[in-house]
Amino acid sequence: MKKVGILGGTFNPPHYGHLLIANEVLSELDLDIIWFMPNHEPPHKKKPDSVKDEERLRMLELAITGNTNFSVQPIELKRTGPSYTVDTMKILNENYPEYQFFFIIGADMIEYLPKWHDIDILVNLVQFVGVERPSYNHQTDYPVLYIDVPSIDVSSSMIRDRVKRGKSVRYLLPDSVIDYIEEKQLYGTPSRIKFS
Repeated sequence: MKKVGILGGTFNPPHYGHLLIANEVLSELDLDIIWFMPNHEPPHKKKPDSVKDEERLRMLELAITGNTNFSVQPIELKRTGPSYTVDTMKILNENYPEYQFFFIIGADMIEYLPKWHDIDILVNLVQFVGVERPSYNHQTDYPVLYIDVPSIDVSSSMIRDRVKRGKSVRYLLPDSVIDYIEEKQLYGTPSRIKFS
């Protein structure tokens, strides 16, 4: 049975924190591949309107280039309305019955699990993998495998803010993604600004 890890998110933009988490879980659980799954419309937060889905998808493709154990799974971008994980996992389990799925979540989401849509159905469709982070409560009644991952205190919102202010984002995300942000003038990129 193929073991597939899933890392969902807005990836707006994708950064080294995402890549580190994916690689650590891949290695620790001896998975075959990690699918990066960008949300169309996350139910728990509003997505900034300034960046198109195809631009987020392209940045993700650029971020994982060269790693054959990483792939993009655009299933949620092809659907309209809120992206409920339970609906996605029903489709993936139906389409790939020979796969075992491991859904990667941060410690902040572990606390939030009781509020996930149809969580009692979802836990039978996927194995949750929790990434440990300090200052969050890891206690839950739901089955979660815990993986200790080196901490990188970087977020997509922080990167967007730095880009908007013309501050360097070098070493926070791949150069190919930085080049794309500059080329497309994303996140209010000041003209002719260099991030390296």
